[in-house]
Amino acid sequence: MQLTLLPLRAAGNGMPENLIGISASSYFLGFILGCLLISRMIARVGHIRGFAVLTALTASVLLCLEMLDHWALWLVLRFITGFAMSGLYAVIESWLNSRSTPATRGRILAIYTFITLSAMAAGQVLINVGPVESSTPFSLAVLFLTLAIVPICLTSKIAPTPIEPTSVGFRLLYRRSHSAFAGAILSGLVTGSFWSLGAVFSRHYSESLVDVTWFMSMAIIGGALLQYPIGWLSDRIDRRTVLILLCIGGAISALAVSASTGKNWHLAMVFLFGAMVMPIYAISLATAADVAVGDEFVVMGTSVLMLNALGAALAPVPLGQLMAIFGPPALFLSFAVTCVLFALLLLVLSRTPRTVSIEEQSPFTAAASDVAPASFELDPRAAEPDGSAEGGGVTRSHAGQ
Repeated sequence: MQLTLLPLRAAGNGMPENLIGISASSYFLGFILGCLLISRMIARVGHIRGFAVLTALTASVLLCLEMLDHWALWLVLRFITGFAMSGLYAVIESWLNSRSTPATRGRILAIYTFITLSAMAAGQVLINVGPVESSTPFSLAVLFLTLAIVPICLTSKIAPTPIEPTSVGFRLLYRRSHSAFAGAILSGLVTGSFWSLGAVFSRHYSESLVDVTWFMSMAIIGGALLQYPIGWLSDRIDRRTVLILLCIGGAISALAVSASTGKNWHLAMVFLFGAMVMPIYAISLATAADVAVGDEFVVMGTSVLMLNALGAALAPVPLGQLMAIFGPPALFLSFAVTCVLFALLLLVLSRTPRTVSIEEQSPFTAAASDVAPASFELDPRAAEPDGSAEGGGVTRSHAGQ
């Protein structure tokens, strides 16, 4: 709810698009810092108290955002929200990982991903409980957050061991797979900016808040429903080809979204846009898994996640400025140009022969970018302690592009 609600509230408060983009960047910067530092806090106070503290912090910040409208305060508060949200994800994922076995990891991760994507889509609709200018949507978001403390604090299960510090290896990921590296950045640039500014774009052409929430929901639903079919295709052909096709589809659908505002087929184009760009993260992660050696997957997966978050932090600032200068259509026109440029880059990279055959590719696993690095320990493609890769991962002496 908050990812869409806050840009709408900022626009309602008269905040220009460039400042809305900067505030969104603050959120993702906080998310990145949380991924890097939150393990130390959890190690000191434990999972249950850590979850309670972070939930209370997030709820308090959301209430402050509802009461305040000064842009400088919004930057600080959104940064804190991103930091705390990454910690909440980390607690959940590390707990799931501690309760899973090699035989159940894949199912648990699939259910977790399904719940995350479903809740994200439902959250868009729930914004309609009241006008964004009122406190009602904020109160409902805070209500859900605080209720999440109840099952955590009442659990009779033993809390898991402390979270391992996050390890990032951008150089390793780049050396193993230029395509996964580029795809992770592209995913952040496009999907991160969509979360940050998509609702603002839709609000310019919508007659009601319901239209805006359906706009956001259709993109999420498109990405969720098409992720498995696209993943199935990527298991049978070179994943670099799939990434190129997604970039081309993303460019075409972005142009269609911009051109279809006010028309009956607008939401269909938004659905198609989500179906094309949102699976890029999961395909990039699968590309990295294909070339991970031994127990490298967790580090490489974390690098994919962090590059995605970095792209999401960087892109809203210039795109918000472009929207302020040239109007709302600049957002999806920028998406189209970005997708075309990355399609050309990936096309050049695909000319390099891959050392991984299609038969050696790891089985695709659905993934959402709104997670913490702890989720990669839950992924069945992660190597077991003895160095074997359960769930289809393969060990190689070197990797391709």
